[in-house]
Amino acid sequence: MKANFFEVGALNMQAIFVKKVNKSNFNSLFHFHEVCELNYIVEGTGKCIVGDCIRNYSAGDLVLLGPNLPHIWYGDPSECDSGGSQTGKAIVVYFPANYLKILGLEEPFIQKVDSLIEKSKAGVHFPLKTRQKVTALLNEIVNATGLTKIILFLEIMNVLINTKRYEQLSSLAFRFSLNEKDTERMNNVYRYTLENFRDPIDLSTIAKIANMTPPAFCGFFKKRTGKSFTGFLNELRIGHACKLLGDLDLTIADICYNSGYRNFTHFNDFFKKITAKTPSEYRKELMSIEQTAQALT
Repeated sequence: MKANFFEVGALNMQAIFVKKVNKSNFNSLFHFHEVCELNYIVEGTGKCIVGDCIRNYSAGDLVLLGPNLPHIWYGDPSECDSGGSQTGKAIVVYFPANYLKILGLEEPFIQKVDSLIEKSKAGVHFPLKTRQKVTALLNEIVNATGLTKIILFLEIMNVLINTKRYEQLSSLAFRFSLNEKDTERMNNVYRYTLENFRDPIDLSTIAKIANMTPPAFCGFFKKRTGKSFTGFLNELRIGHACKLLGDLDLTIADICYNSGYRNFTHFNDFFKKITAKTPSEYRKELMSIEQTAQALT
């Protein structure tokens, strides 16, 4: 996979760097960096690509990305403020993978953190209970300095390493090259697809975006992502459909067309192939989960 190397501000490799991301600057190029990234979505929805994983994100999501793991965040264009800017807010904590060793902390604690960071090389999405435990700490660390910042960071890491269940995002088999020759090409392909997946995208169009012939583009994309462009596009569209199925005001036919499909049978076939459920079954499961959650509150 080709991606931009990104230097995180003035961060040196022995420090914690925290930033608050707001509105239109939430979107990014497909990039990677040498430090770890803990990303907490405060507000907004959209799509993210982490390694070879494509998923929706929304407020409350908490993701840990390990060193050199390519990723992109792309806000939902339908969510804009009165000025036309995309609404999106996040708290992002960058830190070197060996930060705890630099601090000279106890070996058992370091080993647990090292284990988590090793898992985060494929991306880790944390469950609701973990997110609830660290939300206040993340809000505090934004304005913290000196020793207070370090203590808050250690409290956050202590919660994360004691999380028993989490979702791994990218596949362990995912690999990418640090050669940046095709960086602009991949970014153009991802950007165009994220902006236009609701409309028909044929192979000749996307190949032209990459400035390649269709056969050359197919080989290029497959080699760098481990999947065909058609497979990637269907995963993106079905992921979007899964998000829309939570809106009971939309019919499944509406969702089919809003997700880029013009043939209802094809939509059903791809949906079941990717999720192992029909759209109706998926919606029923969502409703059941929501009803259970409401009963517990």
